[in-house]
Amino acid sequence: MINNCCCMLAFYATFVTCVHEISKINMGKDKRTKKFATMKRMISLKDSRIKDTDKNKQKPKPVPKWKEEKEKKIVPKEVPQYSSALFFKYNTQLGPPYYVIVDTNFINFAIKNKIDLVQGMMDCLYAKCIPCITDCVMAELEKLGRKYNVALRSAKDKRFDRLPCLHSGTYADDCIVQRVTQHKCYIVATCDRDLKRRIRKVPGVPIMYMSQHRFTIERMPDAFGAPKV
Repeated sequence: MINNCCCMLAFYATFVTCVHEISKINMGKDKRTKKFATMKRMISLKDSRIKDTDKNKQKPKPVPKWKEEKEKKIVPKEVPQYSSALFFKYNTQLGPPYYVIVDTNFINFAIKNKIDLVQGMMDCLYAKCIPCITDCVMAELEKLGRKYNVALRSAKDKRFDRLPCLHSGTYADDCIVQRVTQHKCYIVATCDRDLKRRIRKVPGVPIMYMSQHRFTIERMPDAFGAPKV
């Protein structure tokens, strides 16, 4: 039985090899060489099957990667627009009557040195002065409590102009700096070093402060009454 099976397998193997060789002889070898990097066949634009609308359409050229990266890196610069009131650093909008924005500590220092605000400003500038006070400064004075009741009472004087604030919060420094950058017709009266430093960055805005028990002003050559520091 085992011998019969072996004989059958051997016969089947020889049969398969014979069939394979016969097929090779009949068909022959494929002599064509493979073409590499061949382009796909495309329909020409003159073909009648293409519509007129499709002929006018052109494929957008692919943007190279280096150009895309360069465009992403480019950041537009925002240049601040200078006021038309400035002639270089000279402010042409300043003139009598002078509008002076008063800070909280300036009122306190004036009361300590026993100086009337309006009279002290007029002695400094030799011209009519209108002190202005914002809602933020009034809110700060009200928050300080009873100790600064005299300062609050002097701020409510009829000679003071009240400037309304539309922003949220009661931080006066930001409000004064923003108002001065928008409108160049004000002088800022303050003794605060941080606020002075911020206002010095804004061109054409004079700063009034206390020196030698008198009001003096910087960045304003027309102030003949101010003591030289």
